[in-house]
Amino acid sequence: MSGLIEALVYIIQTLGSLYLLVVLLRFILQLVRADFYNPLSQFTVKATQPLLKPLRKIIPGFAGLDLASLVLALIVQLLLMAVVLLIAGVNPLSVGGILLVWAVIALTSLFLKIFFFAMIISVILSWVAPGSYNPGAQLVNQICEPVLAPFRRLIPNLGGLDISPIFAFMALHLIDRFIIGNLAQMSQMPQLLAPFV
Repeated sequence: MSGLIEALVYIIQTLGSLYLLVVLLRFILQLVRADFYNPLSQFTVKATQPLLKPLRKIIPGFAGLDLASLVLALIVQLLLMAVVLLIAGVNPLSVGGILLVWAVIALTSLFLKIFFFAMIISVILSWVAPGSYNPGAQLVNQICEPVLAPFRRLIPNLGGLDISPIFAFMALHLIDRFIIGNLAQMSQMPQLLAPFV
């Protein structure tokens, strides 16, 4: 692959992945019942509303899940992968339905990474700015709480030291590496699409 094509693939992957992140965050914020009056939540709503509004007329929510934003995230992921394959000279239609499988794997990987990095930010903030009322810090804590809650029930509090994030990190890392990684390998995802996982 020439340098120009590599640069084009990089730009498309980066910009597309940023929008994909915002769309998936919209789904996660509703999933964890985050505060939608938070300025950062409002940003995700405004950034995704133009595409979500018509989609919501076709795909209603179910059991408190914002299925329209999840479908939009999957569509964006599929389009991103298809465009990257096209630029690399591969016809996306030639790979058939496996492209959908690759998109689901990549989307699941991003879903786990959002929680992983949110927990890293949460741990750092608990050291440098404990009890912060910053909108970003509050949103990060709201995202992390559903992941940490099961571990907090199992692991006793060690004199004010909360070690539940360590076990949550391990669980997310193991799922990402051994389940998502193996699924990507078994489905023979091309190296070109590996940055999505």
